[in-house]
Amino acid sequence: MSVHSLPTVEHTDVLIIGAGISGIGAAYYLQKEQPSKSFAILEARGTTGGTWDLFRYPGIRSDSDLHTFGYEFKPWVDKKAIAGADAILSYLRETATENGIDSKIRFHHKVTGASWSSEAARWTVDVEVVGTGLRKTMSCKWLFAASGYHRYDQGFTPKFEGIEQYKGQVIHPQHWPENLDYSGKRVLVIGSGATAVTLVPAMTDKAAHVTMLQRTPTYVVSLPSEDLIANVLRKILPDTWAYAITRRKNINLGRMVWRLCQKYPQAARKVIRFTNKVQLPKGYPVDEHFNPPYNPWDQRLCAVPDGDLFKAISAGKASVVTDHIETFTAKGVRLKSGKELEADIIITATGLNLQLFGGANLTVDGEAVDLSRKVAFKGMMLDGVPNFGFIVGYTNSSWTLKVGLLSEHFCRLLAYMDQHGHAICYPQLPANMQTRPLLDFGAGYVQRAINHLPRQGAGAPWLMSMDYLHDAQVLREGPVEDPYLHFASAGQRAAGVAAPVKRAVGA
Repeated sequence: MSVHSLPTVEHTDVLIIGAGISGIGAAYYLQKEQPSKSFAILEARGTTGGTWDLFRYPGIRSDSDLHTFGYEFKPWVDKKAIAGADAILSYLRETATENGIDSKIRFHHKVTGASWSSEAARWTVDVEVVGTGLRKTMSCKWLFAASGYHRYDQGFTPKFEGIEQYKGQVIHPQHWPENLDYSGKRVLVIGSGATAVTLVPAMTDKAAHVTMLQRTPTYVVSLPSEDLIANVLRKILPDTWAYAITRRKNINLGRMVWRLCQKYPQAARKVIRFTNKVQLPKGYPVDEHFNPPYNPWDQRLCAVPDGDLFKAISAGKASVVTDHIETFTAKGVRLKSGKELEADIIITATGLNLQLFGGANLTVDGEAVDLSRKVAFKGMMLDGVPNFGFIVGYTNSSWTLKVGLLSEHFCRLLAYMDQHGHAICYPQLPANMQTRPLLDFGAGYVQRAINHLPRQGAGAPWLMSMDYLHDAQVLREGPVEDPYLHFASAGQRAAGVAAPVKRAVGA
């Protein structure tokens, strides 16, 4: 296919990358708090919703309650607090339509690169119009990446010995085939994370049997699919009041659980084990299949609504095997223990690949930006990269809680710059500051990408905080100005911006 160039360069004050839950949220706050700013949303896919539209496997749902996973400004009114993808998508798209955000979205616009010029005080953004062969250029004063950190075109599958021998169907959940018929089939799900514990009970409705094969157990906790208090409050109070009360309750409850797990890991382990034991058949080997070797919240806890996974196991419709794969065979997999698991369909729920900013390459005044040598500022900017913001949500709570806080702070920053006549803003890293990985999280998908991601410092404002109440004080109520945050006028090449940034101490 030939490549054509479009001559016009469209300019906006802000370009938002991604039309998922982060991008729609950022757009709402931007047009509410900064109505004079022009903006557009660039979405590589042909529809809104991001993760919630991309993944199509059975049972896909949020493992966070929607009273905190939903936006602060739009009440979640569905009876189900742990909701499926269809309900979440309807909520997101309703939000976009109600607020006129739909008209700002440019579908099939994939950002491939962006170049900052201090002289012009703007980003020049290279865009591929997906499926057409067209390339176009856009420009903006601020580039705001709200594309999450999942690579949408490619899931992660490890190298399995002998997989070419297998005669059945191998599926990655990220690439679920349309109209897959698994009725009466023996299904083997490889993995133990959120996707696996969702798939296993969901597929027992039609499958002959579903087996979850895991190398290492994961902490699995049962949560009620409905929030009784929320549903009662909605009967006696306006939706906005009921939602606000429930949201605050769930924020505080989630924060308390996380802090207790951090402070008393052994006690938390015992509590989780007890709750697992009482939901499983008498004599079930809980310690073999549901007792991880790490502490709670070293990796994210897997939530199962109404204990559906435990119910499927108790009913004999599903089982768990903890072992290592030696090789695939014609009929299934042979384990290191010598046992062979036969299956008609094998699902590799083996994780995701991480990719920040949609994979776009950034340059600043002609110098390529090496993300692995950058340090995050307030969890939303990168040192030495002017007029660039991003959103990465919480890993220990609802992602969207941080979307709101970061979007609000971004709008406050824009207002501050307008008030003081600044065109350029960038954080400057202090000399010899100790750093550590951006995400202090043991999940495999994080560890595989950790050396390619930016880093964080040991303390504010360089710390990637995971504490909502602390962040609410800093980002919503704290000052915009900071000793490490520098401002400049257009054409002013600030110190440390044009020059390559040395790798931080401790990297």
